[in-house]
Order: sequence, then C-alpha cells, then structure tokens
Amino acid sequence: MSTLAGKTLFITGASRGIGKEIALRAARDGANIVVAAKTTEPDPRLPGTIYTAADEIVAAGGRALPLAVDIRDEAAVQRAVAQAAEHFGGIDILVNNASAIGITGTLDTPLKRYDLMMDINVRGTFVCSQACIPHLKQAANPHILVLSPPLNLAPKWLGLHPAYTTSKYSMSLIAMGLAQEFKGEGIAVNTLWPRTIIATSALKVAQAGIGEMGRTPQIMADAAYAILTSDARAHTGQNYLDEAVLREAGVTDFSGYLVTPGITPIIDLFVDE
Repeated sequence: MSTLAGKTLFITGASRGIGKEIALRAARDGANIVVAAKTTEPDPRLPGTIYTAADEIVAAGGRALPLAVDIRDEAAVQRAVAQAAEHFGGIDILVNNASAIGITGTLDTPLKRYDLMMDINVRGTFVCSQACIPHLKQAANPHILVLSPPLNLAPKWLGLHPAYTTSKYSMSLIAMGLAQEFKGEGIAVNTLWPRTIIATSALKVAQAGIGEMGRTPQIMADAAYAILTSDARAHTGQNYLDEAVLREAGVTDFSGYLVTPGITPIIDLFVDE
C-alpha cells in the first residue's frame, strides 16, 4: 500500500480542526507538512496556532514548516509556496482546507461576511491551487484535495443560506475544473466532505452544543489519507463523502468516530439522507 512517507503536503488552515487532523495522519507516515494558516497567537475560542500544530506534527513523526499565511493575500501565498518548495524540495499535495462559514439567510448576511466567504473559500482555493500547480507538475503522485461539498442542486440547499452555499459550491466547481484541465498531466483534483457533522472548534463557535451530535475530525483525516495515497491518474474529478471513501476501503464500524457514544450523528449540510 502506498504511504505519504517523504511527501510534502501544503495544508491551508492546518492550525486546528480537520486540517490539523489530516496533517497528523500524514505525519504518522513521516510526511512533511506545511502548516499554512493565519493563527500565530492563541484565541480563547479557537485553540491552536501554527506553532502548536507544528509541534504536534513533529511529535507524531513528521516534519513541519509553520508559515503565517492569509490566503486572501496573493503575494503571501506565493511566498509561502516558494518557501515550502525550497525547504522541502518540492510540493506533492495541496489540501485546500481553509474556509469561512456563515449559515445565514440573505437578509441576515452582512456583506463583510459575504466578502470573507468569497475571498477565503472561492478565491483562496483558486489562488493556492494556482501557486502550487507548477510544483505539483513535478511530483510523482500529485493531488489537490478541496474540502467542499458534492454539487447538490436540490432547492433546499440552495435556499437555506445562498451566500455560504455559493461559496462552497464554487470551491467544488473550481476543483472539477482543475481536474479536467490537468488530468492529462496526472494531477488528481477531488473534493471531500463529511456525511455527518464534524465536531470542530469552529462549529462549536458557530453553533454551541451541536458538535456533541457529530463525529470527530479523525474520520475526515482517515478519508483524506485514503484519497491522497491513491493513484492520482486513476482517481480524479470526484466529489467524495468521508463515509463512502472509508466503506470502499473496508471500514464498516464508524462508532469509534462518534463524539458521543451511541448517538446517531446529524447529517451534514448539502448531504441527502
């Protein structure tokens, strides 16, 4: 089975949550992780910085390069990608994990929040992909993984929170476009989304208490690992759900991922039962 030993992963938003768990799973193989995130000082609501994440990555068996990056800043992204490639000798994988959320209807969505979601989710995904692709072209089994949902055009999902839905679907559209554009060069581009809600610090801030009805970020990390160790030329242009990926890999018992043992986890946004 393929591993991520010696591979270099550029992960946005890797200071906490799902991004950090993906990093730690790769670190157990001995991967190199670029922790590209904004947080350099602790936030009482959202624990974890690029430096604490880097320490955990090293403790797990990987190598880490913490870089303070606001993915809304094109020049900062380009500098970080260049520094990462020089430091580790290339980039094999990009994980577009950084994201802003605003689960509000149109009249309750401030334009500042709208702009933030579009800048981070849509533009940020494009900017980071554009900067990394020249390096990915040189990699042996290059992957871009975008943490965004399947393109479910059911009116229910379109109408609940149009701004957030547009930003997340746009991430998936960019991924599908890149998959087709670079298919001939062997760069896999896929999306990954949780079937059920994931208990992250960001979710706790957005909706207190709901995380207890979900699964831990480890399920997304394990699913991402399965995708990122697959043959890039054979697995591209797919909208994956974490549970489906792991079932395909032979996992049948998901109880170990539950935050609260014995509960039935809540199905996530954009996923039909």
